[in-house]
Order: sequence, then C-alpha cells, then structure tokens
Amino acid sequence: QVQLVESGGGLVQAGGSLRLSCAASGRTFSRYAMGWFRQAPGKERESVAGISGSGGNTYYKDSVKGRFTISRDNAKNTVYLQMNSLKPEDTAVYYCAADSLFRTISIRADYWGQGTQVTVSS
Repeated sequence: QVQLVESGGGLVQAGGSLRLSCAASGRTFSRYAMGWFRQAPGKERESVAGISGSGGNTYYKDSVKGRFTISRDNAKNTVYLQMNSLKPEDTAVYYCAADSLFRTISIRADYWGQGTQVTVSS
C-alpha cells in the first residue's frame, strides 16, 4: 500500500509559480511511476505529468510543456510539480498518483492522494 499526501497548493496570480509536493509512504516508492492529475470545475480529471520510478522518463500534457516540471527525490519519498507561468486555465484540484507502470501513469493509477487546490487569478 502507498499513501500519498499533497501540499503546496494555493492562490496565485497569472504568471506566477507554485511548487506542489507529494509525500508518499511505502517501502518501495522508487519502484512506482508517479504522476500529477488535475480536475477543474465541471471537467473530468486529466493527466498533467508523469515520471518513471528512476526519474529517467517524464511525460507532460501538451498544454503544460515548458511551464511545468515534474521531479522526484526517492530518498525523501517525495514527488514534486514545479508550476511556472501559471494561467487561469490551470485552476484545478491537483492530485498526486502512483502506478506500477510509467506507460500507464497518464491514464490510470493504483493510488491517489486527496488533492490540493490550485487557483490562478487573472
């Protein structure tokens, strides 16, 4: 079992930055691909970024490429999402997720955090 707890959300003006953190409990954190999803009001949850267990492979939704960076520190059992140049359309609840396969982290996950709110004002 893996338990995930997100933090770092908040209110920021357009063009600003936030860094989300996801702290994971578990003995085999490095074996899991990790991802960030988001759900905006009235919309379905969507994958934002993913990273392989070793950190060697990453995935980004097209709309966040060049603005968001996913990273992980396996020694700290933590995954991060650095969000720069934020736009109002980035407003959503952001969820941390863990999956056994990097190739599927963008579409599914075995474990989910409870989410953290990110609000970007115009």
